[in-house]
Amino acid sequence: MRGVPGDLTTATRPPTTVPLRHFLVGLGFLVAGGTLALLRVAGAAGAGSPLGGVAAAHLLLVGWVCLTILGAMTQFVPVWSGVELHSERLATFQLVAVAVGVAGFAGGLWLGRPGDAALLAGWIVVGFAAFAYNLGRTLWRARPLDVTEAHFALALGFLALAALLGGSLAADYRWSVLVPLGLSRTAAVDAHVTLAVLGVVVTTVIGALYQLGPMFTQADALPIEDRLARVEAVAYPGGVALLAAGRLFEVAPVAAAGGLLVASGVGIAGGVLLRRLRDATAAATPMRSRYAVVAVASLAWSATAAATWIEAPLGPGVRFGHPAVGPVLLGALVGFVVVGSLYHVVPFIVWLDRYADRVGFARVPAIDDLYDARVAALDLGATVGGAGLLLGAAIAPAVVAVVPAAASLGSAVALVGVPVRTLGGALVVAGALAFAGNMIATVVRHDGTAVLGRSASTGEAPER
Repeated sequence: MRGVPGDLTTATRPPTTVPLRHFLVGLGFLVAGGTLALLRVAGAAGAGSPLGGVAAAHLLLVGWVCLTILGAMTQFVPVWSGVELHSERLATFQLVAVAVGVAGFAGGLWLGRPGDAALLAGWIVVGFAAFAYNLGRTLWRARPLDVTEAHFALALGFLALAALLGGSLAADYRWSVLVPLGLSRTAAVDAHVTLAVLGVVVTTVIGALYQLGPMFTQADALPIEDRLARVEAVAYPGGVALLAAGRLFEVAPVAAAGGLLVASGVGIAGGVLLRRLRDATAAATPMRSRYAVVAVASLAWSATAAATWIEAPLGPGVRFGHPAVGPVLLGALVGFVVVGSLYHVVPFIVWLDRYADRVGFARVPAIDDLYDARVAALDLGATVGGAGLLLGAAIAPAVVAVVPAAASLGSAVALVGVPVRTLGGALVVAGALAFAGNMIATVVRHDGTAVLGRSASTGEAPER
């Protein structure tokens, strides 16, 4: 496993306009998805569309998380691998295609018109195809691949399969294409979600953490961690493939075997990250505090998912592991990685454009001075507190059965007329919106919007 290189250079970095545009558009989808989710949690009138939950999920997962990953990988791979981005134009096209597709698809679902939404879902597939081709060509030059690059390459393969299934599911709303293939819609959705969330998103997250963890903790890797990483690099992607195939064809033993490998891989990654955070020598930052949540969530999700999938790996209720706590823990794992990383990457891009050339000639702010630290602390408290309430609401029946006095927490919340689950969801959404506002304000406050209008900057990869 490659450590933090001493000769890391930005000579091959791609245009900062490309990732920043992805991040800002992604933040827009976070606001939209968070708002729709909040309306549903609050039971607002007109927010109860049967497919409203699917719409909000696509805004958050595809619109925010995936667009952020697309932008981050477009920036990270050329810098880390020391190769040029294959094409800036394709990177720009992928953003437009995915953004238009997600907005149209989610809008159609929210309005209860899935047949019309299917027509726009094709743009998502086209955008992902452009990204996979562009980054695939870029990674091809980086061979032999290290553990991070190998995870990214595997994520591209999972992305192609997830997009294929997702496009089929969207088309099924209009043309009923699944039945002639002998596939049930539920099984296809299970496999699609597995490939998209566990295959694309979590594989990318694990690969990135192998480098970001040491980089931002300044903790050296232990020899055993290198061996564990090699085990995880085989077990986790193999597990995703088995879990997705078992769910698609409804073969429980295959899905269960894959699920155990998936849970083991996440447990390994979470344990390695937790050790590095424990031995960290770098200064505390919003990135590190959120990665601490990720490490704990990874280990908790791994244990609960493994126990669940041994018994029942198939069905909508167990797509994300344990039906009660799995979605919250996996959401924390993914969400806090994205938020923590953006708390460094967005200010860094702004600092690079606005202040880097002034170093040595004038006083310049540090990267961590660009955002509002008070808002960062506020959104962390809100999201962690909200997630804690959601977990508490999920496990409350079991806890109360053992410790009747634990019911006092729910009673205290009920006194103000707010169910625990509703309050927890509202806090998570409020924290996410505060984070989005902090990042957007960072760009605006430091005139980072100027970089958005540029097509190139010093040291960019040449156009192909």
